[in-house]
Amino acid sequence: MSAKRQRLVRRRQAVGLTQEDLAGELGVERSTVFRWESGQTQPVPVQQPLLARLLDVSLAELAELLLPEQPSDPRLEHAQRHPSSVDSAVVSDLQQRVCELDDQYDHMPSTALLADTGRVLGHLRALAREPLGDSLQRELRTAEASAATLMGQLVWDSSQRRDQRTAREYFRQAIQAARENGDSVAEGHAALRTSYLALYGDKDPVGGLCWTERAATVACTSSDVLTGLAHLHSAEAHAMRGDANRCDAALAAAETSFARIAPSDPAAGAFSSSQFDRLAGSCSLFLGEYQQASRILGRAATARTAASKSRAIVLGNLSLAYMHQRELEAATHTLHEAMDVLETTRGGGGLTIVFDAGRKLGRWRTEPVVRDVHDRLLGLMTLA
Repeated sequence: MSAKRQRLVRRRQAVGLTQEDLAGELGVERSTVFRWESGQTQPVPVQQPLLARLLDVSLAELAELLLPEQPSDPRLEHAQRHPSSVDSAVVSDLQQRVCELDDQYDHMPSTALLADTGRVLGHLRALAREPLGDSLQRELRTAEASAATLMGQLVWDSSQRRDQRTAREYFRQAIQAARENGDSVAEGHAALRTSYLALYGDKDPVGGLCWTERAATVACTSSDVLTGLAHLHSAEAHAMRGDANRCDAALAAAETSFARIAPSDPAAGAFSSSQFDRLAGSCSLFLGEYQQASRILGRAATARTAASKSRAIVLGNLSLAYMHQRELEAATHTLHEAMDVLETTRGGGGLTIVFDAGRKLGRWRTEPVVRDVHDRLLGLMTLA
């Protein structure tokens, strides 16, 4: 049974609108608004900016109103009603929950994590605005920045990389919370995630490069992991622009940063040894160096540290590299591997690349191996 969105109902009522009023302003049937509020359906991304204005909320706040209702945590509810009772144990519980949700991101569908993450972020925001001690407020803002960054990732991923506006607002909130704390690691992480919206959503390498360079500058004195990752995505931005020399320079800068990583790096959990090959292979693909791309991406695909959503992206790009070399059997086999991963994770980046690869297979549509891929892609589309 669908969970009702009581917060959405209460917000509509608070601004003095009936279901019919809201439906009329949006140009939809009243039954559509009813289905939204009863949790049966979701407003599509194109409707959400106007809906947010009508409800007098931001896009990020609207995203939270659209989350299904979840059982409340009595301890946290008590803390919000009685802020003076908040102690380090409550804050530690919230921080731990953010870490647990973040750890699940790469292996689970983002839609399955949205509600819990939204609820935790709501608690953190409410408590961070209370007149608590400096130490507790600092810890709360740190957790808030992490939760807002994760929420932006989840919103973008679950919308199959279409709802960039809401994701961007969450990342902005994360950057603001991190700055208030003087937390360069959290700010760098949110800035790097913002670059993904430009690079992979807007297909804007110039805009993406502004954010990757900002992330590298912010994190350079606090985390070699984040600095290296920022350089990697700068390299991909240069490759998207066809600038091989600057791409190579950025890849070299990333290698230098990764070589300096210490066990105490605050972003150590964000690093895996397959990341360099994943981005370097993507760079080769953008630059038209298809044999090199297939060699590097093949190595990344077999790495044990390759996580699920990231693995789908690697496999999708590897399929494209094979396709450009007219290695049809290898391309379709690899695409099936990518779909195996996506049936579990529903990663928006992987879905985008796999559907793109499926379209590029159109020239071989009469081949049995291609028809098999297209049949499976149709099934994947119904589940996406």
